[in-house]
Amino acid sequence: MRPPDALVLRAGRLSLALPKRGTLVAIGIAVLLAAAIVASVAVGNGRTVGWRAVEALFGGENPFARRTVHTYRLPRALAGAVAGAALGLAGCLTQTLARNRLATPDLAGVNDGATVGVLVTVLGSTTATIGAWWAGPLGAIAAAALVVLIAGGMGPTGYRVLVVGLALSVTIDAVTELVLARQPIDVARGVWGWTIGSLNARGYDVAVPVGLGLAVLVPLALLASRRLNVLRYGDETATGLGVHPGRWRLYALTIAVLLAGLAVGVGGPIAFTAMAAPVLAARLAGNIRVPVLASALTGALLVVCADTLGRAFGPVEVPVGVLAGLLGGPFLLWVLLSGKD
Repeated sequence: MRPPDALVLRAGRLSLALPKRGTLVAIGIAVLLAAAIVASVAVGNGRTVGWRAVEALFGGENPFARRTVHTYRLPRALAGAVAGAALGLAGCLTQTLARNRLATPDLAGVNDGATVGVLVTVLGSTTATIGAWWAGPLGAIAAAALVVLIAGGMGPTGYRVLVVGLALSVTIDAVTELVLARQPIDVARGVWGWTIGSLNARGYDVAVPVGLGLAVLVPLALLASRRLNVLRYGDETATGLGVHPGRWRLYALTIAVLLAGLAVGVGGPIAFTAMAAPVLAARLAGNIRVPVLASALTGALLVVCADTLGRAFGPVEVPVGVLAGLLGGPFLLWVLLSGKD
């Protein structure tokens, strides 16, 4: 039976039911994201700003402007978009598993584990080069496995995992600071900026492989969205409807861990996004279904906008993680004081 709010797409014997409201919201956010990327390209230092940068984006005649836009600004904006999408979807999955709007990958120790994974790749370096993006997922997997092992499994609500993850995060933060304190000052200064969340010097070299990762993980999350929706109502209800809670909880956690690791590998542990994107997406798309696609698009929009604002005022760039963190406090209060789910 087709749900009353569903839009059904058919291709031969195959059919796909999409929620009308959620689909319209996702399209709207995608349009805003495209506009935000154009605005990000138009912001910067030098003469290639505003309309001149927009013209260069779409093939203007000035070769210097085209090089500035297509070599530096557009790749950075796309890197921010894929990082934000990964964070938004990872937050959506962890909040669904824990049935808590405050549950994010960083609370489970995943982000800190990914951060350490990337930092390991620059240990002993004589430059301030940011570490390899692929170390992020590896560190995230190691941290998640350690948290689940110490917690004795996922548990029916995920609270034990969050508590163990929080304790592990504090420990990893201390180890990270100790490691940075023992590095050469130039290396420590360069890497420290990334550890608070920064897209500086990031481009196609990370945007393309992480985008390919999203191309695999987002469909996997969409395929599991119906089961994830059932999990929100408790294990007894899920079992009664033929859904194996433990199996699908592990499935969703694995996807969330990989997504968080990819995001940290791009821009470091950018605060606020993984918590805010799913909440905002649920308010816009409705709380009937898990807002998988809307959360990813909202996360991408938030990171691109925060990075643009960080470069918009004055010659000194404000890292995207700092600006996102400034917004995180008021948003957290709003979530706690809001009466809606």
